[in-house]
Amino acid sequence: MLVLTRKSGESITIGDDIRIFIQEVRGNQVKIGIQAPPNVAVHREEIYIRIQDENRQASAATPDLMNAALEKFKTQRKPE
Repeated sequence: MLVLTRKSGESITIGDDIRIFIQEVRGNQVKIGIQAPPNVAVHREEIYIRIQDENRQASAATPDLMNAALEKFKTQRKPE
């Protein structure tokens, strides 16, 4: 792991197209800004972990659960 020291107003560049800006340091909190291309997903770790958990649960869905969800969706759709 690379560990760098930065001050407020300074930045770090990753590759050619990702920049991390140190916006503010207050006590034990650091406010950062991240500039990345649209195809690069940027999440807080707790959100990323939740997304991964939900993806695992969704991929474990059985055909019966999928059919039940489809039927529920069909009955909730409003007629055109």
